[in-house]
Amino acid sequence: MAAIPNDTLGSFLAFLEQRGELIRIPEPVDPCLEITEIADRFVKAGDRPALLFENPVRGDLSRTRGLTREARTVDGRLVPVLINLFASDRRMAWALGCESMDEAVAKLREPLDMGPPESLWDKIKMLGKAKEWGAGMPKTVSGGACQQVVVQGDELDTRGLLDLMPVLTTWPLDGGPFITLPLVITRNPETGRRNIGMYRMQVYDQRTAGMHWQLHKTGAEHYREHERRGERMPVNVAIGGPPALTYGATAPLPPEIDEAMFAGFLQGRPITWTKAVTNDLLVPAEADFVIEGYVDPGERRTEGPFGDHTGFYTLEEQFPVLHVTAITSRRDPIYLTTIVGVPPMEDKQLGWATERLFLPLMQKPLPEVVDYHLPAAACFHNLAIVAIRKSYPGHARKVASALWGMGQMMFCKNIVIVDEDVDVHNADEVLWRVTNSIDPRRDCFFSEGPVDHLDHAVNHQFTGGKMGIDATTKWEGEEGFHRVWPPIVRMDEAVKASVNERWADLLARADRP
Repeated sequence: MAAIPNDTLGSFLAFLEQRGELIRIPEPVDPCLEITEIADRFVKAGDRPALLFENPVRGDLSRTRGLTREARTVDGRLVPVLINLFASDRRMAWALGCESMDEAVAKLREPLDMGPPESLWDKIKMLGKAKEWGAGMPKTVSGGACQQVVVQGDELDTRGLLDLMPVLTTWPLDGGPFITLPLVITRNPETGRRNIGMYRMQVYDQRTAGMHWQLHKTGAEHYREHERRGERMPVNVAIGGPPALTYGATAPLPPEIDEAMFAGFLQGRPITWTKAVTNDLLVPAEADFVIEGYVDPGERRTEGPFGDHTGFYTLEEQFPVLHVTAITSRRDPIYLTTIVGVPPMEDKQLGWATERLFLPLMQKPLPEVVDYHLPAAACFHNLAIVAIRKSYPGHARKVASALWGMGQMMFCKNIVIVDEDVDVHNADEVLWRVTNSIDPRRDCFFSEGPVDHLDHAVNHQFTGGKMGIDATTKWEGEEGFHRVWPPIVRMDEAVKASVNERWADLLARADRP
């Protein structure tokens, strides 16, 4: 299979356009609210193309908020806005360099399933695979397209954050324009290990932006360590570039796994990096924009409100401040962005990719897990439906407890455990099986622990309750159950096979006017 051209955002867009997966919008559209309304309608209409707004012109809506100047390239052209890039299963898989998500999952599952070599032939095969897997290791180059245009020093006062990028104001009560798909690059001051996270950024003015580092995130941990040391923290922010890297910044990886290595492994080609202009951190060489800067220890500023992925506004809160020292870009950059709000939104596919890719990782410590689903309508972290191969009494509670201790699954407020034959992606089947299989007094159990920073329902920020539901078939004697569990109503297989032979004809007759 030929490699999908996704080394740069521009090459990926050309690939999408050839396949009818991109709509160009040449008409003037205001980045303040109007682009949000169009993109929201598109994503909620189902499987629709990505949108490229070629004339993001600030109109009356922008002027009422004090935003009047259009973002333009070095030669005076408007910077186009790309949105809904990931809002289809096909495009999400292509962004990772794969024809389907099944292919991406298989690529990740293979090294997990190989185990230690048992023979000389096994060792030879593993050496060959190791070379193949190593093809995605990040590379450092001298310079890069991301630095074709460099703005720094006093020039930032007139060509800063508000002029170089068409940053969207997404919802009416938002505190200002927000960068919503930033790749925030930081470094652990103790280990030197890099992190690439995605944390929204409110643009305050030409030179400053809010850093929404949620309490439990790696970027926040790096910042706390710099604060303890009383040190200024270098921070770089990339926008655009290889779409696999944008996904990688959202993936719930453990701190020891580099997001660029993960993205390169999935797409089968390395992410290239180059040294920043004004600090020692590396930046993606093929990014469309790079914002370089620093965060001072102890400095906070009001950030928000912001219409968030929960479908509710997150309210004002104090967060660190990024001071910009340089903005670099390609000569012909594309501003990649997204909106979040009442689901479903574009993040539905980003969450779906994580759900599928991390199933093999979940199954290593929990081989009894057959499948799981994180519904987009529950904002992913509010509900997990997990199908298990039940082996003993209390098995469902064991799995739920293990999941609450597994990385970012700690944020999951509700875990429902069902039997292995339940299709966890079929909402009707899940509701039927769950509601028919539980005695709420017996099968609902509770715990408490960390909750998402954005959770507005808990009594105290950051901690709250968890609920597990054991909706598996109950065995005699389990949890005091002393009845016969009835069989599910199912047709005889021989009868189904007999009807299959006539089914097409019956359907055709039923469809006649």
